[in-house]
Amino acid sequence: MPAPVADLVLTGARVIDPETGLDGVRAVGITGGAITSVGEVAPPAREVWDVAGQVLAPGFIDLHSHAQSTTGLRLQALDGVTTALELEAGVLPVAGAYARAEAEGRPVNFGFSASWTDARMHVLDGVPLVADASLDLFATHQSLPNWRGPASDRDVGRILDLLADAVGEGALGIGVLVGYAPDSGRAEYFRLAGLAARLGVPTFTRTRYISTAEPGTSLEGALEVIAAAAGTGAHMHMCHVNSTSTRMIDEVAGAIDAARVGGVSVSTEAYPYGAGSTVIGAAFLAPEQLPRLGIGPRQLTYLPTGERVADDRRLAELRATDPGGGVVVHFLDEEDPADLAVLERSFTLADTAIATDAMPLVASGGKPLVASGGAAAPDTWPPPPGLVTHPRSAGSYARTLRWLVRERGLLSLTEALRRSSLLPAQILEGAVPAMRRKGRVQVGADADLVVFDPDTVTDHATYTQVAPSSGFRHVLVAGTPVVRDGELRTDVLPGRAVRSGTV
Repeated sequence: MPAPVADLVLTGARVIDPETGLDGVRAVGITGGAITSVGEVAPPAREVWDVAGQVLAPGFIDLHSHAQSTTGLRLQALDGVTTALELEAGVLPVAGAYARAEAEGRPVNFGFSASWTDARMHVLDGVPLVADASLDLFATHQSLPNWRGPASDRDVGRILDLLADAVGEGALGIGVLVGYAPDSGRAEYFRLAGLAARLGVPTFTRTRYISTAEPGTSLEGALEVIAAAAGTGAHMHMCHVNSTSTRMIDEVAGAIDAARVGGVSVSTEAYPYGAGSTVIGAAFLAPEQLPRLGIGPRQLTYLPTGERVADDRRLAELRATDPGGGVVVHFLDEEDPADLAVLERSFTLADTAIATDAMPLVASGGKPLVASGGAAAPDTWPPPPGLVTHPRSAGSYARTLRWLVRERGLLSLTEALRRSSLLPAQILEGAVPAMRRKGRVQVGADADLVVFDPDTVTDHATYTQVAPSSGFRHVLVAGTPVVRDGELRTDVLPGRAVRSGTV
């Protein structure tokens, strides 16, 4: 019987599969959106691409993308991303977010956690939950009086009920921005972790504190996450350990390592930049709080105007007039060898996934071009001029391959690919069986693949310029190229929804 004819075969590439350890020249066959062969001999195919001299690897899985829009996800596709998930902030209602994204189409795979902050804003401040709820809801309602503070037992119950309902609708876990509501109760956080354990889904936490000054240090924030995991059995994921740990990364890493040895389920992620990005109304950016971060107002760049915030008075003014305005926080100086060493140590922690914390583009006047969680981006490409965002939104994976692998040698190529693909899939697959088919180059796996030149792949985005990465020759989502010969295809939207509990 003749061998089945594949839809597409990619030949001549150095194929790296982080799970099996495969690292050799192979031909990879794809049919119907899945990998149907990986071998030394190419099977019959309707189409053959010669990718000799390139690396073929699993597509990158971003656990932390707020850029849930066509434009934002196209930028990520050009950075090798094939699955981009909104897990730290999450959304409510989850069913509405999935329905909207599916109706509009997305260039890469997508999925959402259930948003604890949205639930708190709804229960404690009466904010309506609408179908396009997103990071915009969180940003818009920063100044409301109650959502950051403690809640009664009854209200906590209502909050948790909303989150449980969202998991029933397919949410991939519970997103917990507790660092933006540091005065919320620790008992509530522990109850939330217990709920996640009962539902069999992870939580994704932005830790409560970011500081080296007692009380309320970054270590204390990390220990709260570890204690909740130990006390409930929940899988607790700690978001962007690089930015929340800052100069306490050694202490935080030691605590996480010890907890894992003891069987506590704690996972971590990091992005390769010394600056973060958030809303200027965040509790930890109050003028009186900045010394706890070891920075002053001048380390803040207000994105709508591009200004470095001059002083406490200007910071207070911006927080009052535009609490949801985007800001870049330069908490580490990448030109300072000591600060650079701190950042690099974030990536030596075992099993730390690479994630981006991608942010929406911001236009002049502070209006978001696209809203995280659903609003469609313009179909024009490239994005219109005059837009800004944190460079991590467009360059995290190429920067990892250029800087951490090629230039610094901090990670091997295989390890960087594992942390960008297989490890994120494994973090989720206990609650999301569909992730067992991602992050691999194996027969039966989803054909979410990247083909790139390891010698030239690089990032181009800066803190003042939105620019896509280069060096990714092909990026395939379910076997469909969204990037072909280094060029973005705007005529295809093959992204599929990823939901908890589905196979």
